[in-house]
Amino acid sequence: MENELGCQNKNANCAADNVFLYKRESDYIPRIAAVHDLCGYGKCSLGVAIPVLSAAGCDVCPVPTGLFSSHTAFPGWYMHDTTDILSDYLDAWRGIDVQIDAVYSGFLGAPEQVEVIRSLYKQFPKALRMVDPVMADHGVVYPTYTPQLCEAMAQLACEADVLTPNLTEAAIILGEPIGDKWAGANIDDAEAKRLVNALLERGAKHVVLKGIQREGENTIRNFVGGVDMPEIVEVSNEFLPYMLHGTGDVYASCVLGAIMAGRSLVEAAAFAGDFVHDAMIVSSKQPNFRDRGVSFELILGEVTELLS
Repeated sequence: MENELGCQNKNANCAADNVFLYKRESDYIPRIAAVHDLCGYGKCSLGVAIPVLSAAGCDVCPVPTGLFSSHTAFPGWYMHDTTDILSDYLDAWRGIDVQIDAVYSGFLGAPEQVEVIRSLYKQFPKALRMVDPVMADHGVVYPTYTPQLCEAMAQLACEADVLTPNLTEAAIILGEPIGDKWAGANIDDAEAKRLVNALLERGAKHVVLKGIQREGENTIRNFVGGVDMPEIVEVSNEFLPYMLHGTGDVYASCVLGAIMAGRSLVEAAAFAGDFVHDAMIVSSKQPNFRDRGVSFELILGEVTELLS
């Protein structure tokens, strides 16, 4: 489905769409440190980031923050926290002169892992910093996240070049109510833009706020803003009436893949929405798709076309 993109002047080539965060050289393959968990069964985290970013012509260098038997929507999942190994893991990288063009962080296993990410920022000061603050959704914090980890993630979010929260994560970062007091996804443009501006004021340089779905509408909206953008831009897609695990990881990975392919931030957000929409339709044709998670393998060619 073709994405709808709205600017104040109703022109897809508005000034906000001229923000490019990475210049792609023709034959150079950029390297991305993907700081995320690895899930054995269920489509999410590194299981999404590696194929999507690879299809976008990137060399993905995983930094596993945790090992999961399956995603947490399945009963009886097992998690191994990798915090204790990460220092030695990255010391070994330093010993072989690894070069990184972007640091992409998602799910974290412990508050101490924020310092691991900051060590990468220090080691690669010119690398693009993308934070997908994976910690909550629908007003509920994920079961492995402690208040201390949520606070650490909120601090990291404010150091991002690109921040991609959903509404619950935005509320946590800003210290606003969630749980029974959470405002929900049925918010108007003014409130969405307030949240984007508040996140920018906290320190994030660019924000893609995901998942506004208004009551009675068949549309899902994302809002894109930045310190160097003259206006906040809305990109939207058809709302599909089912939820799939891992769509947020697919969305964030597509945003980064498009950026690293040399597309503007607004183009990247629009592409990511289109790709997730298409992947959800593919997923609906698979057995047990609501449990298994988002399926995207059959349409990875859409990501590769970003390089055309």
